[in-house]
Amino acid sequence: MSDVVVVESPAKAKTINKYLGSDYTVLATIGHITHLPSKDGSAVRPDDDFAMDWEVGLNSQKQLNAIAKAVKGAKCLFLATDPDREGEAISWHVRDALEEKKVLKGISVKRVVFNEVTRESVLAAFENPREIDLELVDAYLARNALDYLMGFRLSPLLWRKLPGTKAAGRVQSPALKLICEREVDIERFVQEEYWSINTCFETKSQERFSAALKILDGVKLATKDIKSESSADKAASAIKARTFSVVSIKKKTKRVNPKPPFTTSTLQQEAASQLYFRARKTMQVAQSLYQGVSIDGELTGLITYMRT
Repeated sequence: MSDVVVVESPAKAKTINKYLGSDYTVLATIGHITHLPSKDGSAVRPDDDFAMDWEVGLNSQKQLNAIAKAVKGAKCLFLATDPDREGEAISWHVRDALEEKKVLKGISVKRVVFNEVTRESVLAAFENPREIDLELVDAYLARNALDYLMGFRLSPLLWRKLPGTKAAGRVQSPALKLICEREVDIERFVQEEYWSINTCFETKSQERFSAALKILDGVKLATKDIKSESSADKAASAIKARTFSVVSIKKKTKRVNPKPPFTTSTLQQEAASQLYFRARKTMQVAQSLYQGVSIDGELTGLITYMRT
């Protein structure tokens, strides 16, 4: 009987199955298999050490049943969901759900993670499995508790009081506070006039270079020292009346380090700035590049996992 591998995406499942071969059965959860029911608002209980009641959706139940059926008789279950907090939680939920179904007796459960969907990366991950990272799972649980306790209770209030409001929660509420604080700073801003002077010089060989005025009348200028147009005109006239010469040239090596890899937020910012992409489109494109595109008839991942 083949070992079972669980991933999130059906497209990724096909690619990984090609890499691992016929000794493995690769199945997809298609995202999260559980959610917090919102009917009565009691799925998270702060007074009971933040205990949570999870519910498997109807569509997810089909995926879970397929995994449970495949696991019967297997030697090992590999949980290969995405290498982030959400992926760790999906693996945790899958293992717990299968334990409830009592299908994991005598089966070794291992967690594998890879940051790029390439043959080398996938095979290396399966050579070095680990346990589920419960600290990442706790981070996921804390996030969901905050979403549930804030969003599920605050959003309906906002809908009643402020028609047209979309939602409130652990992200929107602090973000709104930052925006409001920034708006207050803008309203309090006092305009202050100051001038800077830049010049263009030409050498005898008609080579040109620019320079900024940094010293005036023997005094080093700060950014806002020239406070009026008349002062700027006076400084400009003094410059035009003079003849300048280069008295020294200093050369030095400047080290420019490469920028760090993208995070989710910096990726979205750069895509918006350079390509005018909305955040959703950016993540859709990134997801497709991570899961792989067809190169010479084989799906190959082209970027590392964008959320890590």
